[in-house]
Amino acid sequence: MPSSRTPKRPPTSPARATPKLRLAPGDRERQILEGAIAYFSEVGFSGQTRELAKRLGITQPLLYRYFPNKQALVERVYQTVFEGRWNPSWIPLLQDRSTPLRERLVEFYRQYAAATYRPEWIRIYMYAGLSDPVLNRRYIQLVRKQLMPVYCREVRHACGLPDSDTEVVEEEIEFVWNLHGGVFYMAMREHVYKTKINVDFLTQVGFAVDNFLAGARTIYPQLLARFAPEALGRPPVPRAAARR
Repeated sequence: MPSSRTPKRPPTSPARATPKLRLAPGDRERQILEGAIAYFSEVGFSGQTRELAKRLGITQPLLYRYFPNKQALVERVYQTVFEGRWNPSWIPLLQDRSTPLRERLVEFYRQYAAATYRPEWIRIYMYAGLSDPVLNRRYIQLVRKQLMPVYCREVRHACGLPDSDTEVVEEEIEFVWNLHGGVFYMAMREHVYKTKINVDFLTQVGFAVDNFLAGARTIYPQLLARFAPEALGRPPVPRAAARR
């Protein structure tokens, strides 16, 4: 009589764990850097490398094999997100007087926004200002040294003022920075405050540039006469007297 018992199956060997993908050193470094940019833009620079490593699915010692400490990783993030997106061709764009200044400024901000006004750039910039303002100061100095003097000289020219090589003064830079800071705030509204904006970015930039240039035609000659008369071919005025 046949047995009713179910025949025993031969024992199976335990399933082997799928080995983790081993990345080439360059790919691993890129993975860590890209993950760090996303992580710090979400939590700020107070975020811990232990949590970053966990998110990346790697160990903290492996992370430190590529970046010896957190500061080295933060520095690399800064170089990638800020210095790495700076485009030297923006300077000759602004200096090309074959095109009206309004068109140059609108095109500059179109390119500048495409390179920098991204969610991770804006958020990292804001977090850096709260936790490590040295990074912000370095970027501001880059803008101030490379961009602002060119900007001011082009505004002088557009206002019909003498095209001299006299030094750009702080008051000029602050005047121009009002436009630059206003355009930056447009990106803040979108990427930090999550404000729904029903006017496209370039239209907003056009408004800001038109407003700025209309004011500059009246104010800029007065500004130079008071703070940089030598740019107008006049004798210099002592700084203390100019600020009264």
